[in-house]
Amino acid sequence: MKRSTHVAGALLTAGGLLLTTAACGSSSGKETDGKATVTVMTWESSATNQAIDKALAGFHDPNITVKRIDTPNGNYSDKLAALTQAKKLPDLFWCGNDTEQQYTSQGLLTDWASRLSGSGDFGAGSFVSSTMKNWKTADGKIGGVPSLMNTYGVWYDIDAFKAAGIAVPTSGWTWDQMFEAASKLHQKGAKYGLVADAMTGQDGPFTLSTYSLSAGGAPFTDSVHQPTKATIDATYTQGVSKLAAGIKSGAIAPPGYDVSNQQSLFAAGQIPMVWSGQWLAAGFLTDKPKIKYGFAPIPQAGKPATLYDAVGICTPSYTENADATFKVLKYLDSTVWTKVLPDSPVAAPAYLSAQDAYFGALDKAGLTTVASTVKSELNTPTSIGVRFTTQWASQTSDLITAYWPDILQGKKPLTDLQTMTGKINEVIKSNR
Repeated sequence: MKRSTHVAGALLTAGGLLLTTAACGSSSGKETDGKATVTVMTWESSATNQAIDKALAGFHDPNITVKRIDTPNGNYSDKLAALTQAKKLPDLFWCGNDTEQQYTSQGLLTDWASRLSGSGDFGAGSFVSSTMKNWKTADGKIGGVPSLMNTYGVWYDIDAFKAAGIAVPTSGWTWDQMFEAASKLHQKGAKYGLVADAMTGQDGPFTLSTYSLSAGGAPFTDSVHQPTKATIDATYTQGVSKLAAGIKSGAIAPPGYDVSNQQSLFAAGQIPMVWSGQWLAAGFLTDKPKIKYGFAPIPQAGKPATLYDAVGICTPSYTENADATFKVLKYLDSTVWTKVLPDSPVAAPAYLSAQDAYFGALDKAGLTTVASTVKSELNTPTSIGVRFTTQWASQTSDLITAYWPDILQGKKPLTDLQTMTGKINEVIKSNR
């Protein structure tokens, strides 16, 4: 579960498909015997789908048949777009917060708000509070149910820190300590002391908001769902200046650095710090790193501040049996992850009662720093989304790409941060 549009593949290997795999088709209908058929489409790898199938085999309702649609996880976005255009979306499909917000505002999804409004075991209060807040549209609709949550922090090589004479990161460590550690690690021979594409790439302006918010400044935007403005204040600029200085010195990998193999390089001891998400833990349990490692929370400049990012499960507005679909949806969120995550703890469930399976797996594997960091990030009240979820988000992404990398590398002056936000505000204004 790496981004709002993708979940990390291959949670685990499990044998035997226990559900029927269906060809691509329309939303649920009634079979000749009168039973409701609920179709499900994921973006998972074949191994993960087998694990989900095995877990779904425990769903028992004589009047409901579940069919999963095969979808190559590398081509999910294209298939989703095609099914949306053809109005043949399955009853339940994996979705990011951005897709849920956009599709709900267009009336393409079933609104589950009324079913989640109660105080039962699957009401809004049964989920991490920030998820329901972020999955509601401006008019209070909820077009999908949050499923798994990403948390972010810094993976660190314990041995590299000890060799450099640096204290390992702990909860409450500061941005200045992170930048200083990156510099010392670089001076000790690391090509880069820190690799952090979340800061140097397209999502960088949102990630740097955690510095500004923590230091008492303004975030990059007042909302990722219904923004009214983008802002770069003095505190925010200070954070960008420190990041740019780290890049200039060679302590931090520059924009454009190839991060496709950063996980393996970190595991081999070639990168001492990586800003990334908790999903790396599942891979480390399968492919044992040669190093001793830990996972620290996002650093602070004052009060704690973090990033919000969750994926979920959506339902088209034309589903033919909402009752049956909601039953399967509830089982997926409340039960399936409790059976899948123990073998590969890739992310914490948004459904609170399912979290014990995730944290229990981390504890069993001895990943205490991962467990403590994920818990602390989930409980941090001050947060910002990792990117705009609006239909016009690609326009702002183009502007960020045009300015952000050059500013960080000194090719454009820091004052161009104001130019960038000015153009972004023009986009926001034109789409309000």
